Amino acid sequence: MPSRRFGIRLTAMGFALLALNPQGAGAASPTVVEAAIEGDINSVTAAYVSQAVDRAESRHAAALVLVMNTPGGDSVSMDQIVTTLLNARLPVIAYVTPVGARADSAGLFVAQAADVVAMTPGTNLGSAHPISATGADLTGDLGKKVLNDAVTRIRSLASMHGRNADWCEKAVRESVNVNAEEAVALQVADLQASDLASLLNDLDGRRLVRPHGDSATFQVAGAQVEDASMSWPQQLLHALIDPNVAYLLLLVAIYGLIAEVSTPGAILPGTIGGISAILALIALSSLPLNIAGVLLVVFAFALFIADLKAPTHGILTAGGVVALLLGSALLINTGPLGMGVSLWVIGGAALASAVFFGLVLSRVVAARRRPVFVGAETLIGRVGQAREKLAPSGLVFVAGALWKSSAKSGTIPAGSPVRVVGQRGLELSVEPVPAEQLEEARC
Repeated sequence: MPSRRFGIRLTAMGFALLALNPQGAGAASPTVVEAAIEGDINSVTAAYVSQAVDRAESRHAAALVLVMNTPGGDSVSMDQIVTTLLNARLPVIAYVTPVGARADSAGLFVAQAADVVAMTPGTNLGSAHPISATGADLTGDLGKKVLNDAVTRIRSLASMHGRNADWCEKAVRESVNVNAEEAVALQVADLQASDLASLLNDLDGRRLVRPHGDSATFQVAGAQVEDASMSWPQQLLHALIDPNVAYLLLLVAIYGLIAEVSTPGAILPGTIGGISAILALIALSSLPLNIAGVLLVVFAFALFIADLKAPTHGILTAGGVVALLLGSALLINTGPLGMGVSLWVIGGAALASAVFFGLVLSRVVAARRRPVFVGAETLIGRVGQAREKLAPSGLVFVAGALWKSSAKSGTIPAGSPVRVVGQRGLELSVEPVPAEQLEEARC
């Protein structure tokens, strides 16, 4: 009896401890970390994905779900993400979602590097043909080299995960694209899922062999999903280093600083230009800049400013527009699978610069053609009054100021009207004005 009572007491204590620590009941519940690739793939994205993998590994998560909706990005960042996913110590699931999302260009390479590719109905992937930073096709030997490298890489990624390497090669060579249903049928993607909960349920119990050769079995049904979204500083930097945003910030900075220098004390243009310059430096420091493009953009604005100072009648402005177009196209080198500054943005910036400096130049030219309205040179022909007797020198009041003057001939009494007929330095030469001429001048 005592032993039975002791056993009952131990059982009761166990239930009491379980009640005090309800988390113990769910200790066996698996954890899945969810991260997201939204928008262009860039250096911030690469660093963020690496952090997400480290976080998932430190949490001993059952898997990392990488939600994807991207048109592509620069090839350097893409390579970093691919390497990170291939070397992750836990299964990685690439999930193209929500409806309308895509994993194109560099996004296709990232998806094929994952252990599982899942897609929501209404999504698509593909279109991975190598292009230049401006969106143009790569030609010649360089084009062949880049294309063959991309084909080899995408085939390798698809083959090591048991997917359709032939179709992936076609996506690189011909930029073909498929929706979710076709992707699963072609074995480019592994399954469709309408939401994350359905995806985890469908994967539960599935066995996979990872690129390292080790095998794993998914145990993710009903898993606790831990959000690993970008922090707000990462989101801000990610938005800033969009090539188009960085380029526009650079232009605003240059325009603002030029306006502040040309109109000292305006304050507002200088403030806006200074803030834009700082943001542009932050953005451009995270992008692969081409030094030739930077020098051409700077040279373009140097030509614009020089044309305002020199009488070239617009020749330097025309040269500045050409330099700006070339420099903008070469400014950011995002690689063969990347997206540089949009041609529409470049064209708009060049047109706006041409119009702006053209208008300013036209006003400068018009101002140069006007007669001078300030200084002693404008006094010739003006009528004034002798404030002192000019015998032959004295003071004359002309155009609201007193001037040292000398009579051209004879003596001129004080108070007599005089006309300026010459000027030597700051001394005027005057002559008396007859009464009849003075009346005509007044009329």
